[in-house]
Amino acid sequence: MSADDNGLRIAAIKGSVRPGNYTGMAVDLVVEELREKGVEVDVIDPIGMDLKLPGAGDSRSADELQELIGHATGIVLATPEYHGSYSAAVKLVIENMGFPSKLAGKPVALLGVAAGQIGAIKALEHLRSVASHVGAIVLPGPVSVAGVQDAFAEDGRCIDERVEKRVRALATNLLDYIHESVCPRATLEAFVREKV
Repeated sequence: MSADDNGLRIAAIKGSVRPGNYTGMAVDLVVEELREKGVEVDVIDPIGMDLKLPGAGDSRSADELQELIGHATGIVLATPEYHGSYSAAVKLVIENMGFPSKLAGKPVALLGVAAGQIGAIKALEHLRSVASHVGAIVLPGPVSVAGVQDAFAEDGRCIDERVEKRVRALATNLLDYIHESVCPRATLEAFVREKV
């Protein structure tokens, strides 16, 4: 573990519940890159979570989700593009982050995958809008993977070197932001508290 990344914790959210989904395969690359850099990562997969619709009550899964997001230094939020927007699974995850949202004030890196040639551009635009609305600090440089079915093998391996490089770079982008903006702010806050 590098000294720079001691204490960092990232939550990576998989935004699809389809078995063997490409969204999860792309997230796995980001997670692998983060862990190679010595960062602790919590992978949040809505498969098997008991997340309720808004107004339908609380759940233990929602409490666990809020705790993981609350302790995260940064977030990777991934979605497939469905019908020109992000997935219902991502929306349900966001709805279960409480009010005010646990995403508020957190740096969020966006990742989208799609089968089509233009990628997940529309999904990422919508997701950026919603995440910003709940107070997240959505980072520039989201990664959209077009033709995702040609970029990954059935076993989950990325078989497109350019796609792999771009997806892994999302981890670097998030860590760079944290090191340049979040860590200095936290250090300053701790310094001020000690002097008061």
